[in-house]
Amino acid sequence: MIKEERKRERKRKRRWKAFWITLLTLLVVAGIAFLTAWYFFRVKKVVVEGNELYEDSVIEDAILNDEFSWNTLYVYFKYKFTTPEAIPFIDTVEVSLDNPSTLHIKVYEKGVMGYFYDENEEQNVYFDKDGFVAEISQRVVEGVPLIKGLEYEEINLYEKLDINQSVLSDLLTLTQTLKRNELVPDSIIYGKENSPILVYKNVWVQLGSIDLISLKLEHLAQILPTLSEESGVLHMENWTEDASNIVFDRDE
Repeated sequence: MIKEERKRERKRKRRWKAFWITLLTLLVVAGIAFLTAWYFFRVKKVVVEGNELYEDSVIEDAILNDEFSWNTLYVYFKYKFTTPEAIPFIDTVEVSLDNPSTLHIKVYEKGVMGYFYDENEEQNVYFDKDGFVAEISQRVVEGVPLIKGLEYEEINLYEKLDINQSVLSDLLTLTQTLKRNELVPDSIIYGKENSPILVYKNVWVQLGSIDLISLKLEHLAQILPTLSEESGVLHMENWTEDASNIVFDRDE
């Protein structure tokens, strides 16, 4: 009886000893992991990729936005399981580690095609490649054309532009083709019969129908450099593949 009790006592002591050894080992490992994260996973460099509408510093400030953002592991896991706060013109953001001290932020922008000036609200209304309102603000973004002359109804953030759908389709085709060909104008003016006019400083380009827009822009890309010091109207509204009559009326 006494021997059995002693055996049980020894077993209990061995179990407690094993428990404390395991606990101490876990604490040591946790301590080493904490110290490693503290000393080696500090943000020393941030690489930002894919941004055109924002400076690197703006994206960096938007992502490293709390008191623990000095730690690369924290930032990485934070955006592994949560979504960054909405940034105008930004679709998605991916955060990864290039090394323990370097964060890599990859930005996917919405592709802003143009903007209107809303006189009632006295603000600029930016729209993306699908015709949805991406931002309503007073700022002016360089490289984005101002659209004039189109009639629209109520404008709501993140909703599709409330304008004639045929005209909207043509506008999106036009702005995307201009951007693809690196021919983005200062502004686009819609006149009679919603025929677009491209404005490049002092040169106005009357396009007419956009049915042959790709071919028209090929010619425009060749002509524009020769008109850099000119002022007037370039007539391309009657241009066809069979009748390539392009006239430039200089201002007097």
